[in-house]
Amino acid sequence: MKTNIAFVEAQMLIRKPVATVFEAFIDPEITKNFWFTKGSGHLETGKSVTWEWEMYNVSSSVLVKEIIPNEKISVEWDQYSTTVDFLFEETGSETTYVTIKQCGFQTTGDELLKEINGASGGFTTVLDGLKAYLEHGINLNLIADKFTKK
Repeated sequence: MKTNIAFVEAQMLIRKPVATVFEAFIDPEITKNFWFTKGSGHLETGKSVTWEWEMYNVSSSVLVKEIIPNEKISVEWDQYSTTVDFLFEETGSETTYVTIKQCGFQTTGDELLKEINGASGGFTTVLDGLKAYLEHGINLNLIADKFTKK
């Protein structure tokens, strides 16, 4: 049986200490400034949380599979039934390299390409927003402005 090895990966250098960058993904009160608008709670291993994008009337549930402080957050995301790993590499006392990797897609062909394209663009936008927010204190509203409201 052939295993689908397709994955999405986005990465960005953030000019903030690793603990600050890591906490930005753990604490929904911070995350809402660059990604979703509401989270049901802090990320904790074994806990399910809901992320909401209120402007689109969309929500997703994630199960936190693993947390290694200041290094890794791994979640199972119901949107595509995939695993998403957030990896944090301290590259200096004031810099962190963040990689987001999503794998385990269940689709093939054109549907897989559509999912990968959407996830790639989405995670790149998340990292761009994270950088602006943590480095400059600016919420660029990137996610809110990404899609037209029809």
